[in-house]
Amino acid sequence: MARMRLSLQTLSRLVLAGGLLAALPTEAQDKAKSAAADHPYKVVDGVKVDPVTMNGFRAWRAAACDRCHGANQQGLVGPSLLESFKNLSKEEFVKTVTEGRLDKGMPSFKTSPMVMQNTDGLYAYLKGRSNGDITQSKVEELKQ
Repeated sequence: MARMRLSLQTLSRLVLAGGLLAALPTEAQDKAKSAAADHPYKVVDGVKVDPVTMNGFRAWRAAACDRCHGANQQGLVGPSLLESFKNLSKEEFVKTVTEGRLDKGMPSFKTSPMVMQNTDGLYAYLKGRSNGDITQSKVEELKQ
């Protein structure tokens, strides 16, 4: 009986330890996801960006976002995206681009295939500008 109790205690400890160990990869994954959300782009020399981010820059230009947000994203009649992106989540960004903020003059881009197909890249481009990793508003594609 004592042997059985020891086995149950050992088993309980193993289950507890296994549960704690199982939580560690999730915690590490959460940190990796958070880092990816903060830096969803690759940039070299401040101006050379990955293809997805480059397509985001192209969408920025095609939608003429600079008319309201400024050529350097510094803000004009629309807010500074350099500042807004310090606290704006990707989900909030996509919602704003898709639905607009008509009461504030921000149009909806849900009918623009160029913008809607490149929301990941557009977010990456603007996040890189806000973080200061992309140092100029005009970028070029990083040659692989």
